[in-house]
Amino acid sequence: MTHSSGAQAIPTHEKFAERIFEVELERAVTRANDGLLALQHSDGHYRFDLEADCTIPAEYIMMMHYMDDIDDQLEAKIAVYLREHQCEDGGWNLYCGGDFDLSCSVKVYYALKLAGDSPDAPHMLKARQAILAHGGAARANVFTRITLALFGQIPWRGVPFIPVEIVLLPRWFPFHLSKVSYWSRTVMVPLFILCTLKPRAKNPRQIHIRELFVTPPEKEQEYFSIRSPLNRIFLGLDKIGRLLEHFVPASVRSRAIKKAEAWFIERLNGTDGLGGIFPAMVNALEALALLGYPADHPYRLEAKQALFGLAQREATI
Repeated sequence: MTHSSGAQAIPTHEKFAERIFEVELERAVTRANDGLLALQHSDGHYRFDLEADCTIPAEYIMMMHYMDDIDDQLEAKIAVYLREHQCEDGGWNLYCGGDFDLSCSVKVYYALKLAGDSPDAPHMLKARQAILAHGGAARANVFTRITLALFGQIPWRGVPFIPVEIVLLPRWFPFHLSKVSYWSRTVMVPLFILCTLKPRAKNPRQIHIRELFVTPPEKEQEYFSIRSPLNRIFLGLDKIGRLLEHFVPASVRSRAIKKAEAWFIERLNGTDGLGGIFPAMVNALEALALLGYPADHPYRLEAKQALFGLAQREATI
């Protein structure tokens, strides 16, 4: 219907739908407002826990088994938390209501198995089926595969070639530490040491996850997929780097390790931890152990305390 002025009249049913939307919006805003007020403390402040996805608590269990420094009570609490957050599809996601995440699910499955869960338990069977349906552990992301390599679950050819000599590259080089974010640097530098020296997790219970691989990990040939021409170039450079590694002088490697060591030790940040983020702090603790720092050394004690501080479920203000 058109008015004599030529303007298009809005149909009655559209006006009604618009009003319904406005009413529902007002109700939603009111509920959200009431919910926030209900969470406010009597003196006016708010406090919410800074939570991570299940990857971080899973890595905490894995770190304890890597070091063979297992807090049984803490491990049991973390395992309960991980089980409680398993999704209906059998896996774990990166945020509430998110889709299945393969890498997170692989780490959680391994952590629960390290904590003593039987692979035949219903929740583990469901998780394993979901992981295999998404290609298995070989399709997990790079950081997950590095962790698996440290535990001897995949060969080191399944992770990128990231030698510690990277820290010696000049500023004009296409890649330099100063060209990436601070948190990235704190994660990478101790990780360079780990990936160069290739230690093996102590894994005192000798737990494996071979059942999460579609193809046995030692026979897997598709750890890296070719997705683009640029990706193909990087994979080619990776192969060249592996071939040339044998020709790196021992003196150069030693100098690079010492520089990387000095870099992250200078930034350990006491009991607040390297970079204030979990992955960097774990890498630092494991690198310190690998470099020969004893368990009672102040650096290791501080690094361990920093990690434990992140594991607190409750806090007070």
